[in-house]
Amino acid sequence: MARGNSRIAAGMAMAAITVMTTQAAAAQSVQAKPARTEVVPGAPETPYVDPDKAYLFAHMTKERYGVLYYTVSRDGLHWTQINGGKPVSEDYHGHPSIARGADGRYYLVGNKSDEDPYIRFWVSDDLVSWKPYGTYKPDVLHVPGLPHAMQRIGAPKLFFDKPSGKFLLTWHTATVPGVPEDPERYWASQRTLYALSSDLKTFDKAPKRLFDWDMATIDTFIQPEADGSGYCAVIKDERYPSYNWTTGKTVRVSCAKDLLGPYPLPGPSISPNFREAPTVIRAPGGEDWLMYYEQYAGTSYGLSKAPRLTGPWFQVSGNSGVPEWNRYEMPNGLRHGSMIEISKVQYDALVKAYPNSK
Repeated sequence: MARGNSRIAAGMAMAAITVMTTQAAAAQSVQAKPARTEVVPGAPETPYVDPDKAYLFAHMTKERYGVLYYTVSRDGLHWTQINGGKPVSEDYHGHPSIARGADGRYYLVGNKSDEDPYIRFWVSDDLVSWKPYGTYKPDVLHVPGLPHAMQRIGAPKLFFDKPSGKFLLTWHTATVPGVPEDPERYWASQRTLYALSSDLKTFDKAPKRLFDWDMATIDTFIQPEADGSGYCAVIKDERYPSYNWTTGKTVRVSCAKDLLGPYPLPGPSISPNFREAPTVIRAPGGEDWLMYYEQYAGTSYGLSKAPRLTGPWFQVSGNSGVPEWNRYEMPNGLRHGSMIEISKVQYDALVKAYPNSK
């Protein structure tokens, strides 16, 4: 009888150990990066949320073009505008683009308008408040290989390259004015220019063309591939779509080994036609890229997804008006901007600083 009791006690102890081990493993799996899993097509999906990460979308709106607003997300798919839908800065103007420098501070670029000869910078320690940092006046009228350039600076974008310790500043400039009988010739003449700087105070040389091919491009920014194998230029193909140019007004990607290329002709369209202002983030699980782009003007945001910047890309269902079909949700009326990854601590600080109700 005593031997039977000891066996029962031993079995109960082993069961308790098994339960505790299972609970510990389950708790640990919550923190671990999830493995890629395929769901049945069309089935509900539960997005992964990293406990330590979140995302910030700095953007303008349809109602107030060029003014800075904030929208945030925990999973990179479902977004909430903060500050009660009011601007977070009345000083800034431009197409918001943020880069974090080697000093840990955040730098924001913009300009007053395309006619503004100055590209303007702001700086922030915490993303909550911004202060003016400086200006740069590029000599766009004497760019090698770009004769007849107009004094136009469109949508400057900012990227900080960690290996070189340089900021890469990109924007687009036109060479042909539009006319009533052919307004698209202005847009077809847009070319992407760039300048390098270590501190956004001084710049290495006069601006140059980023691409050696002759194609209209705007809204260009650079994103390194996740494995460090190279860099990808995300562009908007600015030619007007036609049977002869089916990729017109779509988002495309060109990848190269080095920061300044040479970049080959871009790949196929990632977005439908008449999309622009792309921005890219890495999904919380670290397995996918999420590329958002605007159906202008302020109609809706689309989303495409890929395991690598080189693809393959497919379009994700969202903002459809049918909740069970949606895999992402964006507030209405958001326009051009850039998304960056932030920490959960920064997310909490932004939500506290800019609450939706006071």
